[in-house]
Amino acid sequence: MKELFEKKLRWTNEDIAAIEYELLKGLMRTRSVEAVESAITYGAYLNSIGITNSNYPIFLKMLSIRNHYVIDALLGDRDPFLFMSSIQPNYFVVATCFTFLGKYQPEEIYSKTLGIILGVFQAAYSNPLDGYKIYPPSIADINGLGKHLIEKKGQDDLLNRSILDILDKISELEGQNVDESMEDLAVHAHNIRNNFYDSTKRLVDVIPDVLLRTEENLDKEISPRKYVPLTKAAEGKKESVNGKNNGRGKTV
Repeated sequence: MKELFEKKLRWTNEDIAAIEYELLKGLMRTRSVEAVESAITYGAYLNSIGITNSNYPIFLKMLSIRNHYVIDALLGDRDPFLFMSSIQPNYFVVATCFTFLGKYQPEEIYSKTLGIILGVFQAAYSNPLDGYKIYPPSIADINGLGKHLIEKKGQDDLLNRSILDILDKISELEGQNVDESMEDLAVHAHNIRNNFYDSTKRLVDVIPDVLLRTEENLDKEISPRKYVPLTKAAEGKKESVNGKNNGRGKTV
């Protein structure tokens, strides 16, 4: 028992890293105003350094945060669909994105987060067979993708159209004669797409009803006390510098 009351004499790098990781996990849960504000700042920092092959896992972790203020800071003024274009799609990236879609209810996912995920799928399955070799989706994965089609918005909606295009690419796997699972996957993707376009059919006829149900999210999004988007903050800083220098008669 004596050891419990003694100071730890030596902290290893692993001990310190474990503490840092626990604190970072608390930040990413965004369950307090302070955590949200810290996550926004961290997202802005990641935006400033950019996504690379050595740091992309932390960017994926940030995408799991259900707070649009944090995602806005992470994304900045970049096109969501191109946000991860500098990273070659791999099994981990694609699988993680499908997992995200499976966890969200229809209409619950932030539009920019969905855009980033769809951009990954567009890159991965631009050549369907190559994409299948990178990550072969399951029927559950395709249901997780299809459930985010919002029928009331129609096919002209950007996100709907992007999902339909991805389903179309996957449906091209039919007839490749690789294996039965691929054939079933391609047919299912085609059926979801067809049911969306056909006014006499519904998604619930091809996607399990339980996946299409929506329930009130009990974890309400917490807002920061005073939020300025990254792009506006940069503009404000530039104006401040210009104004200050102009007062001294200098041109920036």
